[in-house]
Amino acid sequence: MAQEHKMDQSTSTDATKTKIDFLADKTDASPFTLRPFRAGDLGYMVHRQGVFYDEQYQWGIRFEGLVARIVGDFVDSYDPSKECCWIAENKSDGAFLGGVMVVKDKESVTNSKIAKLRLLYVEPKSQGMGLGTVLVRQCTRFAREAGYTKIGLWTQSYKLVRSEKHESFGVPLTGEYWELTL
Repeated sequence: MAQEHKMDQSTSTDATKTKIDFLADKTDASPFTLRPFRAGDLGYMVHRQGVFYDEQYQWGIRFEGLVARIVGDFVDSYDPSKECCWIAENKSDGAFLGGVMVVKDKESVTNSKIAKLRLLYVEPKSQGMGLGTVLVRQCTRFAREAGYTKIGLWTQSYKLVRSEKHESFGVPLTGEYWELTL
């Protein structure tokens, strides 16, 4: 089996093991599965979010550029022991259903134990089946295992109508920045 992370072929993919251990009993009956990212996935995440947010909110190419910069920063400083990206796929046909990243919070110069949940996205046709919850739980589990003490999520105000979802994880709202102590 080929290594999925081509950026650093010398490292083992602990995220793969985590994914298998954590999701084995959670998604057997689900129509989706999670896997660590591989070549082509990050560009597709940029594309899907660019298209979706432009169609829904008219955010245009500047937002797509922001997503591309987030992905570029992830690739430039990728540390597989502290960062990962998961892709959700349809079990039957392999279609992209969503994705999410955990990255080091590089803005927190005083605390290297803070992670960020980035680019959480679930395709509209896949919303309501628990995929977002599984993605967030996977990030939380990975962050704990990677030694982080907190994980944060910045969100847009239009998404705050789903705040009960965040609070179900025990995450209190701090402005539009959600933070969970691990």
